[in-house]
Amino acid sequence: MKLFFREISSEGQPLIIIHGLFGFSDNWVTFAKQLTDNYRVLLIDQRNHGNSPHSDIWDYEAMAEDLREFIEDLQLENPIIMGHSMGGKAAMEFAIRYPSMLEKLIVVDIAPKSYPLHHQKIIAGLESLDLKNIKSRQEADKQLEKFIPEFGTRLFLMKNLARDKEGNFKLKMNLPVISQNIANVVASISEGAHFMKPTLFIRGDQSDYILDSDFDLIEDIFSDVEIETVENAGHWIHADKPQELLNIVKDFID
Repeated sequence: MKLFFREISSEGQPLIIIHGLFGFSDNWVTFAKQLTDNYRVLLIDQRNHGNSPHSDIWDYEAMAEDLREFIEDLQLENPIIMGHSMGGKAAMEFAIRYPSMLEKLIVVDIAPKSYPLHHQKIIAGLESLDLKNIKSRQEADKQLEKFIPEFGTRLFLMKNLARDKEGNFKLKMNLPVISQNIANVVASISEGAHFMKPTLFIRGDQSDYILDSDFDLIEDIFSDVEIETVENAGHWIHADKPQELLNIVKDFID
């Protein structure tokens, strides 16, 4: 699949940043612009998200193959790959399948394990949107609020609202496929995985996505790994503590 991408800078070692579930490349533009002095920064939209094509197939194997095709098409050599949440798992899956195709791996606030399903309210809220009759983003926000009380989460989700050719609102993401296959996103990466190149895991201390009890699993799979914790940050570390995240990433990649 030919993924949509944004090239933030064109010089230096390639650095690919991969967004998480319900997101797209735009979420990471501000962060990426601070890495352009030394790196060719590329932000991708994963399948069924943003401006990338939609597909009925949606799992980490497919996402890893999309990333392989992207790297081969652009003839990227020794890229550093950084992924947040779902993007972190896609990056892990790619790294264990194609270890020779990257130099370093950065995983932001996700572990290689399986998780319980926990996106049902968000999906229900998005499915409840009366897109044909909504006239403004304010109306969409009021409808989402019935399911999602957190304003920041609603604001993040509403970035997916766009207009179709008739001027009606639509969602950029492929919500039906995401809803039907959400179990694939909370699944673990492939069993028997192992990756020996430098790897960095970053977690927020207020997030429960990477627990202390996950460290043994991470270290079993990633033999050359560092694990860093950002204080006063939740799951969206790049929004909560962007400078602290930037400092950790720069220290690792430089």
